[in-house]
Amino acid sequence: MIRLVERLDRFVVATGKFAAWAGVALVFVTIFDVVTREFTQSSWTTLRTFSEWQQSHFGSTMLQELEWHLHTVLFMLCLGWAYIVGAHVRIDVVRERLGERARDWIEIAGILLFLLPFAGLVFWYSADFTASSFAQNEASASGSGLGHRWIVKSAVPAGLALLLLAGVARLIACIARLSGHGGDGE
Repeated sequence: MIRLVERLDRFVVATGKFAAWAGVALVFVTIFDVVTREFTQSSWTTLRTFSEWQQSHFGSTMLQELEWHLHTVLFMLCLGWAYIVGAHVRIDVVRERLGERARDWIEIAGILLFLLPFAGLVFWYSADFTASSFAQNEASASGSGLGHRWIVKSAVPAGLALLLLAGVARLIACIARLSGHGGDGE
């Protein structure tokens, strides 16, 4: 069981670390959009020309939509990683006063009653949402926006699948610890 937990953890963490690079792309896209937008009022012809080139090739709408898409990828694909490493919000006022066994029981209850049902339900509907977007070849409502909206929408079920895997890994780790067969599992 512990090997399964370790494999699931490694997969979810590796995916999250890879997706975290979307944060770097997000910073560069945001800076490029904001800075080049400000060049339109520049007294330097070169900067105005660069701004006009940016607007004609990308446009602020496309760049702003790309920023939202990168936010989505960053948040959704790093959600499972955050859960595995304990970077998510907990109600530590009560939890930290309890022993390890009580914490494991609370974690099991939270996973079974909240995490798995919620993530499973949202995964189910978001997969349909993504498939519908793909079938319609959905694009931005703006004429100068991004096409292929299904690509960013697919980050939602993918992120929830990673969260489900992380939840299953935590569940197995808690059960293993309670049965005396596991390490700390965190």
